[in-house]
Amino acid sequence: MPRPRLPASPFRYFNSSPEVIRLAVLLYIKYPLSLRNVEDLLAERGIDISHETVRYWWNRFGPLFAADIRRQRVSRMRGFRQWRWHLDEMYVKVNGEMRYLWRAVDHEGEILESFVTKERDKAAALKFMKKALRRHGSPEAITTDGLRSYKAAMTELGNTEKQEVGRWANNRVENSHLSFRRRERAMLRFRRMACLQKFANVHNHFNSERHLIDRSTFKQRRSAALAEWQSLFS
Repeated sequence: MPRPRLPASPFRYFNSSPEVIRLAVLLYIKYPLSLRNVEDLLAERGIDISHETVRYWWNRFGPLFAADIRRQRVSRMRGFRQWRWHLDEMYVKVNGEMRYLWRAVDHEGEILESFVTKERDKAAALKFMKKALRRHGSPEAITTDGLRSYKAAMTELGNTEKQEVGRWANNRVENSHLSFRRRERAMLRFRRMACLQKFANVHNHFNSERHLIDRSTFKQRRSAALAEWQSLFS
């Protein structure tokens, strides 16, 4: 009997090891770093790649890693009997226009699903909930606010008995909105700043007009700057 063929590895045509690719994508996703910052961090670890390589790896493998993490989490949580969802919507600005961001958060605060719509009606709520149920399965209870669109959508889906509405019952998802609001306020403050002089000396010491020179010259200057920086603490 022939053996089943294993799926081909997504790293089969790349010279770099999967560990290096995962590390580069992890640094770019987990921390607020630019592509060139990731390039410099990897260079300190003896990994010589370009920032455009980091960009390519992120575009190629980022969705694969995210889908794998989501798949593992969903498979673990589907058998969890006390899985509870919290649904809510908030205003966000997309390309200068106000939109509604629908979000589903579980009892541990993990974001399950996000969905952006122009309206906040039954059709939008129904489409959002169908997408979340199709991907993550059916939870034991779904906590929402008093918006009528949720009740209408739950009635059509036949999950009315699972809906819970109460004062402070939806604080789990309300608190998860704070990260979006902090990011918006931080970007607003950044735009209002006339200049950034606090870290200018250190920044210029390591970057030195990198966009005006070739990569080989910049690598030499970066190595010299790093050696000089390390000599200060030796």
